[in-house]
Amino acid sequence: MIALRSILFNTAFYLNLILRMIVLSPIYFVMPRKKAFSIPKNWALSCHWLMKTIVGTTFTIEGLENIPNGGYILAPKHQSFWDTFALLPWLDDPVYILKRELLWIPLFGWYAKKQRMIPVNRGARGKVMAAVMARTAEEMRNGRQLIIYPEGTRRAPGAHPEYKYGIARLYRDLQVPVVPVAMHPGLFWPRRKFLRFPGHFKVRILPPIEPGLDPDAFFERLMHVLEAASDELLIETARENPHVPLPQTAKRRLNELAKEAASNEDR
Repeated sequence: MIALRSILFNTAFYLNLILRMIVLSPIYFVMPRKKAFSIPKNWALSCHWLMKTIVGTTFTIEGLENIPNGGYILAPKHQSFWDTFALLPWLDDPVYILKRELLWIPLFGWYAKKQRMIPVNRGARGKVMAAVMARTAEEMRNGRQLIIYPEGTRRAPGAHPEYKYGIARLYRDLQVPVVPVAMHPGLFWPRRKFLRFPGHFKVRILPPIEPGLDPDAFFERLMHVLEAASDELLIETARENPHVPLPQTAKRRLNELAKEAASNEDR
């Protein structure tokens, strides 16, 4: 049944995306930019409904009160395609820095350009990166929320963290709060697999790290608070969803955490 539900969901998910972009394009491209963002946000909500209805996967969001007003950097854990769109309905005016090649995709690229997403040539240096930073600063001055994945790419649940220092440079240069987000959607929507698993998980929005810290101190604090929250959620999610098959990275991390807890009890 899981395989059948996964096939049905994946089919419905992509049909929902493609048909909405085609049918709603005439409305989307004549609306003012910010109001037009209601269309992608409603699409994200429809994806949550499809996951709940077809797969049986649900989630709750904790810590919405930690989201500040105006511009800030949202720094979520990145495990799945799910977390690239899932939080859009709860953000006022988000913006991404994305690979410029994504803007070349018909329809998707046009939608992204309308929302003033910031393209970057990942192999570029010098003046090109300076221009990207200038565009990012401009969007932040307009009160937008920059979504950045601190580890840069998708990582399996429980995998050893590999944070990129680029977020510390953004924190230093943009002078806005950074909001860490812990979650484990990768247990239910695994990367590079078509299977989707039923269950329930939490998205935990942590208190913002305010601007003004030394970049190195910020980087250490971000890793500490985000990994601590991720470990806590991994234990909770695995305990509450015993039917979900855990990847080896999650099993290994849970074993490490169990040993650490036993060692602390012996002291």
